[in-house]
Amino acid sequence: MSLTVPEKGWYKAPEGAEKLWIGLALVWCMVMSVMMPYWHFRGKQNSRGEAYSVEPAAFIERTTTFVESGTVGDWNGIPIVEPPPGGEAYLAARMWSWYPALKLRKGETYRLHLSALDLNHGFSLQPLNMNFQVLPGYDHVLTITPTSTGEFTIVCNEFCGIGHDKMIGKIFVE
Repeated sequence: MSLTVPEKGWYKAPEGAEKLWIGLALVWCMVMSVMMPYWHFRGKQNSRGEAYSVEPAAFIERTTTFVESGTVGDWNGIPIVEPPPGGEAYLAARMWSWYPALKLRKGETYRLHLSALDLNHGFSLQPLNMNFQVLPGYDHVLTITPTSTGEFTIVCNEFCGIGHDKMIGKIFVE
């Protein structure tokens, strides 16, 4: 089989319904281009938090100190930690767990530190549809104020290996 040059006149400009679909696609691309920054600033679903460089060993050390100073219970063998209102909370992602579980108070503001210890993970807080990338080497700080009580599930939405489907954490809000 060999490549051959197409015959002259093979290209035909779009016409009729094809022009309409190309036009609709172009208009939709422009609408989406305008909506992305709009929802970033108005949608309250993207973080405008802080991020700092951190060594994974230093982050797990801070997390361990946090767990030792505020453990109030246990959830499936994982400590539940209650930070003081207005305080710092630490949450570490690693294959295939979130550590620790958190207990927060409705209406109180917290600084939530997130970092991955091994590879990229996704922080998805359900059912709030809050999504955030958690990267190794970075301490992402999110300022959060829970507005409703209940149990909120954290799932990893970035494939992280064979145990990815079991990577579930909890935030309890009272």
